[in-house]
Amino acid sequence: MPASQHVPVPHQRAVPQAAPGSAGDGPLNLLVIEDDPAGTFTVHELLDAAGPRIRIRTARNLTEAERLLTDDIHCILLDLALPGRDPDDELAALRHLLLLAPHHAVLALTPSGHAERAAEAVRVGAQDYLFRDELDGRLLSRAIRYAVERKRADTAQYKLAESKLRAQENARLERGLLPTPLLDGSDLRFAARYRPGRSRALLGGDFYDTVRTPDGTVHAMIGDVCGHGPDEAALGVELRIAWRALTFAGLCGDDLLSTLQEVLEHERDSEEIFATLCTVDIAPDGRSAGLCLAGHPAPLIALDGRAQLLPYENGGPALGLLPRARWPRRQVQLGREWGLLMYTDGLIEGRTDAGSGQRLGQDGMLEMINTQLASGLRGESLLEAAVTRARELNGGELTDDVAVVLLERKRGDRNGRRA
Repeated sequence: MPASQHVPVPHQRAVPQAAPGSAGDGPLNLLVIEDDPAGTFTVHELLDAAGPRIRIRTARNLTEAERLLTDDIHCILLDLALPGRDPDDELAALRHLLLLAPHHAVLALTPSGHAERAAEAVRVGAQDYLFRDELDGRLLSRAIRYAVERKRADTAQYKLAESKLRAQENARLERGLLPTPLLDGSDLRFAARYRPGRSRALLGGDFYDTVRTPDGTVHAMIGDVCGHGPDEAALGVELRIAWRALTFAGLCGDDLLSTLQEVLEHERDSEEIFATLCTVDIAPDGRSAGLCLAGHPAPLIALDGRAQLLPYENGGPALGLLPRARWPRRQVQLGREWGLLMYTDGLIEGRTDAGSGQRLGQDGMLEMINTQLASGLRGESLLEAAVTRARELNGGELTDDVAVVLLERKRGDRNGRRA
């Protein structure tokens, strides 16, 4: 430090009492790291005078301390005079200890003549500092409990900030995975539902999209990237955006899926990552559609209040499995009034009851949807009932993410309303 700069020397702070019901309610385990623990400074004697509520372990160096550093240690008392790995850094031992014990409370011990170094120790990461020549048992006991509580508060604050950041990231992913459909000018009604699986509070790799191109064709798709982490979700966003861009560029069927496979192969972290996809392009008159399946379950078509599976023979493999795969496009007739239900496999992989190993499957889902159609459910009410019923049959939250998309065409409805 240049001689012209003067840093105020802080006074050792008075240590507040530990909060009731927290660290003050039970014995704590203290690890003392000092090159001569049995010398002039004897922690045992100080704490014995303050009461037998702190158990002590001693280490003469950081190597020995690392062996004693178990999860039941609540606080570490480190002598700053302990030699460190960097002789030019007075706090080298402390920095090394903070790397070894990032979740433990740390107290720095130093002579009162080294107040600046003590304050710097707190700035580096210690919870507090103590002056060796001013210590007594009561002060040491209170300082230990205060350090533990401060570490807990710091950890809670860090987790809160991390949670907020994760929520912001999830909101961005949600906008990418679950977009607003572009259906202006269409007479189709749109509804969608998404529910994360039990093991996650965040979105996974399921994604969907629906757009209307200038020629009046309505294109819809739903997909699922294998896995459930943020990388899979990000890949799902990339595939959805690529699908929308390629669709507006005029690609469909095998040409579109081949290009999407190239995107996946370039963007995935591992060759084991693949994605299933179902695409439908509905003719401008709404009476027919082209269907492509890439390892994905076939959608349901509801005609006259009764649902059935669309043909799923001759589908292609999931994207990313075969380098030169092909995905045939099958033409299907829809009629004048219909509902088209697209879904990810999370909806059909749940069990039929909590104690059964039997899965719902497509046949069970078909029966469930027909029951709900018979009761008069349509649109968003139908989707909500389907997801809720699948969860009830499973005996709790479904283990995989569930995405469901419904497109409906009602006779004489030309205003493009949503269900």
